[in-house]
Amino acid sequence: MIVVAGEALIDLVPQGTGALAGLTPALGGGPYNTAVALGRLGSPTAFCSRTSHDAFGEALLDGLRTAGVDVSGVQRGAEPTTLAVATIDGNGSASYSFYVEGTADRLFSAPAALPAETRAVSFGTCSLVLEPGATAYETLMRKAAAQGVLTALDPNIRAVLIPDADAYRARFRSWLPSVTLLKLSEEDALWLGGSPREWLAAGPAAVVMTHGGDGLSVFTRDGAEYSVPGEKVDVVDTIGAGDTVNAALLHGLSDRDALSADALAALGADGWTRLLRFAARAAAITCSRAGAEPPYADEVGSV
Repeated sequence: MIVVAGEALIDLVPQGTGALAGLTPALGGGPYNTAVALGRLGSPTAFCSRTSHDAFGEALLDGLRTAGVDVSGVQRGAEPTTLAVATIDGNGSASYSFYVEGTADRLFSAPAALPAETRAVSFGTCSLVLEPGATAYETLMRKAAAQGVLTALDPNIRAVLIPDADAYRARFRSWLPSVTLLKLSEEDALWLGGSPREWLAAGPAAVVMTHGGDGLSVFTRDGAEYSVPGEKVDVVDTIGAGDTVNAALLHGLSDRDALSADALAALGADGWTRLLRFAARAAAITCSRAGAEPPYADEVGSV
């Protein structure tokens, strides 16, 4: 089983242009999208988070169940659901403003143990920024790594939520010894500073970097670097594309029984190229439709 740990929220997506364009609610949040994508691809998946008892919270859980995701470990609270207001530019890229004060997902507490069948845990986005939940997720990450479970991290930087950039950058570096697979965008890398080789030296077995429509690259501990081009597609928007990459990577690794640092090291050029191409196909499908709508297994083909 792959456990995805982090926030579930509601994206308010504009329908039209201008500051007063109508907003349509959509299920979202980086970890949430990753869990849904994993479920649609067919990987046994569980979601580890805290959601509201409000109507949005119920809709979020329904979306996970529909995708086949186990929600038995999701904590619940009376607080409202986090809202993210999206702005879509002319290229389909999304930026966000957030309404997070007093929301349910911020009050997540680390569980005593992960499910016995856990093979990997994925972390990222707002949940590693907003306290007190951020410390709880960090605790879970370190615990999973200490138990030998593969840990995946997508920082998915939302700078508007980070009051002290230098403090966050230092905290990010402190996570790296507990991270097996680091995935981030070029924009994230630029904001964080450093380089894939520097990050690899701190702990991860591999670093995957996305380049938007230009594809993906992976850097490995043995000094190798492999890249694939992006899949050409008419972009509606990019909401959920990076989260789909996360899911595709984890699904592909699970399919190859490669959810460990040693297995990542053994993938080689052919294994990594196949995996990156699979992730690129999956992300392109997500970009071809509005909102975070990741593909099903029969849409994206085999790894």
